[in-house]
Order: sequence, then C-alpha cells, then structure tokens
Amino acid sequence: MIAVTGSLLRRQSPLASATEQVRILESTLSVPPFTTRLERAGLPGLTATGIDVMQINVGRLCNQTCAHCHVDAGPDRTEVMTQATVDSCLRVLAATDIPTVDITGGAPELNPEFRYLVIEARRLGRHVIDRCNITILGQRGQEDLAEFLAEQNVEIVASLPYYQERETDRQRGHGVFNRSIDGLLTLNALGYGRKGSGLTLNLVYNPVGAFLPAPQKSLEADFRRQLHRKHGIVFNNLFAITNMPISRYLEFLLDSGNYEAYMSRLLTAFNSAAVAGVMCRTMISIGHDGRLYDCDFNQMLDRPIGFGAPAHIDAFDLAALSGRRIVTGRHCYGCTAGAGSSCGGVTIPA
Repeated sequence: MIAVTGSLLRRQSPLASATEQVRILESTLSVPPFTTRLERAGLPGLTATGIDVMQINVGRLCNQTCAHCHVDAGPDRTEVMTQATVDSCLRVLAATDIPTVDITGGAPELNPEFRYLVIEARRLGRHVIDRCNITILGQRGQEDLAEFLAEQNVEIVASLPYYQERETDRQRGHGVFNRSIDGLLTLNALGYGRKGSGLTLNLVYNPVGAFLPAPQKSLEADFRRQLHRKHGIVFNNLFAITNMPISRYLEFLLDSGNYEAYMSRLLTAFNSAAVAGVMCRTMISIGHDGRLYDCDFNQMLDRPIGFGAPAHIDAFDLAALSGRRIVTGRHCYGCTAGAGSSCGGVTIPA
C-alpha cells in the first residue's frame, strides 16, 4: 500500500501550489524516487541527447477550464508571454538548427503574439506544431484562425478526450464536445487530416478517470471508426497520453481517494524500455517568462533546468543544454508506464 504523510494531504484550497505538489509527490511512501527505480533497472540517470523540439508555453490563458489540466489554465489566468520573450525564442531559433517549434498553453492562440511567433518560425524554415483545444476555432475574434494555420502549414495537435459527448464534456465542460466536432469539421474542410493535403491533424486522448490509457493503436482505430461514422471526420494519428499527477488532476486524485491507487498503478506499470524515448531527452521547454525546463510537466511543478545548465532563454547555450542532466521526480513514472507517454504519444512503437 502506498501512503503519503497526512499533513501533506491537508493542502491549500482550491489548488495546491507547485511547491506543495512536489512535496506530496516526493513524500509518497513506498514509491521509490524515480532515479532509484532507474538504478534498479540498470539504467543511468536521464540526460538529454540533443534538442529536436523547442516547446514554447506562451501562457496559461485559456477559453476552457478542463478537469485534467496539468497547466491549471483558464480564462482568469494572466500569465502571458511577451513579445520580448518571443523574440528571444526566435533569436535562439535563428542561431541554431532546432527543427521543430511546439507551441502550447493554455490556449496558445489567445496570446497576442501567437501569429507573429508562427509566421517568424515558419520564415526560419521550422516545422510548427499548435497544441489546439479545437473549441478556440469558434471563439469570437478567432474566426480566421483555421485558415491562418492552414496557410502557414502548421501541424495541429488537437485534444479530444473521447469520441462521445458525455465523457468529453465531463472532462472539459458542457458543450465542449459539440464545439470540438464543429472545429474538426472546419479543419477537415480546409484539408486537415486528408491524404495528400500536407496538412496534419493529430488527436490527443487523455483518460477521463483514474486509469491508464488503453493501447494507442486500438484507441486510434476506435476514434477513427466512430468519428468518421458519426460525423464524417478524418485525422492522421491519435496520441494516447497518460494523465500526470499534477495540478488539477492531482487534486482530483486526492479528492476522489484515488491518489494512492493511481501512483501504485504507475509504479507497477513502469517499463524500462519506455525510458529511452521520453520527450525530455530531445526537448527544451520554455515558460512564458523565458525560464527553461526539461519538460512541460517540470515547468508546471516549477522545477527549472538544473545541474548548472543555463536556465533562461537569454542564456541559451545549445551545447550545454543538448547534453544536460535532466531533473526528475516521482511524476516521471507517468511518462514511463506501459508503452510510455510523451507529447507525441507512446514512446515504444507497437
């Protein structure tokens, strides 16, 4: 049985701070530190092997307030990346050969500098990914967003918890499913997800409850069949991502009495083969204020890059960061359970 010290469960309301979340995770009894589990598997501590992806979190402002959100994003958040920080990111891109820019939030499109960032990154010849919640496409003032993304040949990674209304609305809010379907149809009409169009539309699945995702291939087949049969929707790939015990999802686990069982599930499902492909090894994550992190999850836990590596975009050093030691914690079990989990889905191809 896994347990945490009782005092840690008496967290702040309504949501534990990043510091307290780390204390809860790192004080979970009977779950060994992640580095210890790596050692038992005969694996070294995690280190980066290069930087293929610059993931930029442009802020926590969002048009939705999703129950599983590890970012704690919402309409009332004020953290937004400024043009000065965007320009710092672009300067790093221009000085390096990092091939992919992965833009996330919040709803990244709500940042006033979003389109500027996309245009300039594309002008530098970089592949651009927009992590889109789909409903933003119908937001007032965003009526031309889908066309803009298509014109810029931006890959869209769209979050859709399930192919049925009840499960999606339970996680994301009333009416989100139907607005998401409208958004997907808009994207399909522009060519997204259609063979030969060159416009990539990938979907993201997160479990609605306190369990791990089913095998990615079977989920993709179910989503493809159901969305096409009921709505005529097509897409390229589906990514199954494990919910991380962070922020609102951690709060849900604690409030519902599922925390201990979920952490036990992650530990039991640890797969040493999934470690090699974890996203932090080839990614750098940039916060809205320019601070650098090994991944978006560490960013939300306020655990910046460590071990002497540059920790701000204005001090970016490609050589130093490409081989840096990675900051880990018990939340890392979420990326190494089963077939693994990353921003691009499983880390072990079927």
